[in-house]
Amino acid sequence: MSSEEGLSSTISDWLLFNSWWLLLPFIMLLVVAAFIVAFVLLLYMISPLISPKPLKLNGAHVVVTGGSSGIGKCIAMECYKQGAFITLVARDESKLVQAKKEVEKCAINDKQVVLCISVDVSKDYGQVESVIKQAQEKLGPVDMLVNCAGTSVSGKFEEVEVDRFRRLMEVNYLGSVYPTRAVITTMKERRMGRIMFVSSQAGQIGLFGYTAYSPSKFALRGLAESLQMEMKPYNIYVTVAYPPDTDTPGLAEENKTKPLETKLISETSGVCQPEQVAKIVVKDAVQGNFTSSIGPDGYMLSALTCGMSPVTSITEGLQQIVTMGLFRTIALFYLGSFDSIVRRCMIQREQESKTGDKSE
Repeated sequence: MSSEEGLSSTISDWLLFNSWWLLLPFIMLLVVAAFIVAFVLLLYMISPLISPKPLKLNGAHVVVTGGSSGIGKCIAMECYKQGAFITLVARDESKLVQAKKEVEKCAINDKQVVLCISVDVSKDYGQVESVIKQAQEKLGPVDMLVNCAGTSVSGKFEEVEVDRFRRLMEVNYLGSVYPTRAVITTMKERRMGRIMFVSSQAGQIGLFGYTAYSPSKFALRGLAESLQMEMKPYNIYVTVAYPPDTDTPGLAEENKTKPLETKLISETSGVCQPEQVAKIVVKDAVQGNFTSSIGPDGYMLSALTCGMSPVTSITEGLQQIVTMGLFRTIALFYLGSFDSIVRRCMIQREQESKTGDKSE
């Protein structure tokens, strides 16, 4: 063998040896990617094993507070379509009668019953406990409680009457505490049940004009998290629903006094129909999901604000981990946009004030 051939062979061997080292990072990347894919597939496979067993609504007794209109009425109708027995709870008796007729049109069999109870769930716990007991005597133990009674007030902090702060906490918070307290003992004895709190996207993020409303909805989150930790060993699952602005009589009333800033900020997410909201939140409650969100904005908000909230499945937790950074980046742009709206409205008012002073 000549010296030239030996040199050529040596160079070939060296290139072959070093090419493996050059390929090593790519091989490791493929191995890591394969591991991640396998891990995610494994999570999807075992997730149903640790998730709650879905509640069957056919024949179940569902109590809906605030059930005479809006989201509450649509939730009652959605449950009735799935064979549930319904107890509607609200203050206005005439609206309850009308709601009962609408719900009954959704029956899937002639055994279903709609019971109406007129009571203010935020006033007297003893009275709430008494009417829930009556409902259970007629339709059986409560399988699912939907706390949908609520009201809204929008306005600048210093312009909202002090009594309104107290009243909103009574209706939106205590109005959910009292019915829940009335059904929880029976649910624990039966070791089954679902409890839904209807909050709001304003219960995930504090917005201009909602200094009275947002805290009352944020409070439901704290109640739900604490209650879920207590109730999980008893196979009772809590759901917090965060609907966006929804086309209801309550929203129409709120819009009459809503500040311009609040209107402009709210318009960035649009308005949902109550029927759409009802389908989603009922499905989540039946599945035992802790969080129920509507639309892309709702999903992003729920992921961003998940904090120490419980998860129903491993995949849900994994999704939150993966999307957190991206969603936080998007959220910063939203917050900048909201601040810009507030500043523009303030400048506009100042200019109008100066113009008014000059005209005088």
